[in-house]
Amino acid sequence: MFKKTGLRSALVISAVVALTASQGIVAVAQDDAAGDKGMICVIVPPVENPFFGAMQQIAADTAESLGYTTNRLNHGDDANLQLELFENCIAQQAVAIILDNAGADATVAAVQAAKDAGIPSFLVDREITQEGVAVAQIVSNNYQGATILAEYFAELMGEEGPYIELTGRDTDTNAQVRSQGYHDVLDQIEGMEMVAQQTANWSQTEGFDVTEQLLQSNPDVKGIIAGNDTMALGAQAAVEAAGRDDIIVVGFDGSDEAMISINQGGLKATSLQPVAEMAQQAAIQADAYLTTGATDLPEKQSIDMVLVTADNACDFFQFAPVEAGTSPNCQ
Repeated sequence: MFKKTGLRSALVISAVVALTASQGIVAVAQDDAAGDKGMICVIVPPVENPFFGAMQQIAADTAESLGYTTNRLNHGDDANLQLELFENCIAQQAVAIILDNAGADATVAAVQAAKDAGIPSFLVDREITQEGVAVAQIVSNNYQGATILAEYFAELMGEEGPYIELTGRDTDTNAQVRSQGYHDVLDQIEGMEMVAQQTANWSQTEGFDVTEQLLQSNPDVKGIIAGNDTMALGAQAAVEAAGRDDIIVVGFDGSDEAMISINQGGLKATSLQPVAEMAQQAAIQADAYLTTGATDLPEKQSIDMVLVTADNACDFFQFAPVEAGTSPNCQ
């Protein structure tokens, strides 16, 4: 079971610098005082997705502020590549690994290998299927985020009409949890009818292509609920290309791109994941563990999400709250 936590870091990152889209190790400049505590590997899925790019940036920046060097790595959602990266980190004598993993089942062996080598792992965003292997698994409350989004989606649709669901990668536990949360709400509403459900694999391009095809076979659709913002943005583009401004599209993650779309009248809502908090906590807890041998926190930690609509989209930037109405996305 995940324990809900309201952890807040004093190390709030006010802005995330430009993100790299390259794969593999990114060279990080260090000042003379930095890096004395050793090297931490920060491994995430493709950083072309701003969610993962921001997560890696914030986790690595926080680790560096605490006195570590970092290797910033990208497993490309490939479990075999992920294992290779773990082996490289072990060979390079990393002191810890921060990970957004490439598969709930497939990742267990990699994390276990690191543990056997004396290297603790701190997981963010995606959980794995075994406890006691990682020191921490810090995730958004995906189920809670899905239910609040589904409730608002139904409200926007007047609690009736046909809709489409775009799901994430089948091997990703989060895709399943979000879909379950959607259906635990929508299936209880008699007037709501799902006429199509198809994966777009977290991809904006696939979100566009799948939506384009499904709209042709389901011309009466009133709404689209997607498992992440990237797919939702692809769906929104397909809706606009089809001249269907009557279709309600909602996403999930709280990316800046989604916020901009909401402000411009495109997407209607998203559930915001506390990426900054998760990433900061992974680095802070890694430092605590390396310094004292314990975090004094449970392995599984869950942080609630926030429903974002046109009413509050200007209150968030780079997955974190800012002073009300001051988000650069609204300037």
